[in-house]
Amino acid sequence: MVAGSVSAVVANVFAKGLLAKRVVVCLWFVSAWFFSGLLCPASAWAGPQQYEPLSDAVRLALQAALHDRTPPEPLFSSQSERERWMSEMHVRLRKKLDDPILREDLLKTARYEAQRAGLDPQLVLALIEVESGFRQYAISHVGARGLMQVMPFWTRVIGDGNPSTLFNMRSNIRYGCVILRHYLDIEKGNVFRALGRYNGSLGKAEYPNLVLGAMNSKWAW
Repeated sequence: MVAGSVSAVVANVFAKGLLAKRVVVCLWFVSAWFFSGLLCPASAWAGPQQYEPLSDAVRLALQAALHDRTPPEPLFSSQSERERWMSEMHVRLRKKLDDPILREDLLKTARYEAQRAGLDPQLVLALIEVESGFRQYAISHVGARGLMQVMPFWTRVIGDGNPSTLFNMRSNIRYGCVILRHYLDIEKGNVFRALGRYNGSLGKAEYPNLVLGAMNSKWAW
């Protein structure tokens, strides 16, 4: 009888020990998953922008556009237009970015960089949504980085050679707008083909249709 009781106690302790080990293991996996989400950049879908040799004149022009350090202050026809645009874009972006200060900074930067590159700000916002879902630290399966999913080779061609700058919001949007403007010039203003070049999928309709669809359905102004 005593031996049976002891066996029962031992079995109970052993069972509790297994349960505790299982709990510890589960907690370890949950913690690893959680912290990997914080420490590792989120993935993103993007095609590989292709390197194409640039003439010295084009490279210098792109470098000059990239290194202009004017503070991002977008243009509006009036104060009322500014208030209406910012208010409406805040509402549309709220589901992607909770922080109102971050939303404000991103919207001002996107509009400013689009305008200085001669692009439609709504097109740039649509491109960011398709490329990264407004995730600043996104990395695609081909290595494109940041909000506008810029390939690191651009930092060597027209930048300072430091690919980590592509995770800076303003730097990334500036790179993206300068590159898209470059492709638009190559394609003589054809937005559809310029978007194909941007995504590394020239000649295919999927990506341009995604961006233009997002522009017309979510970001039209």
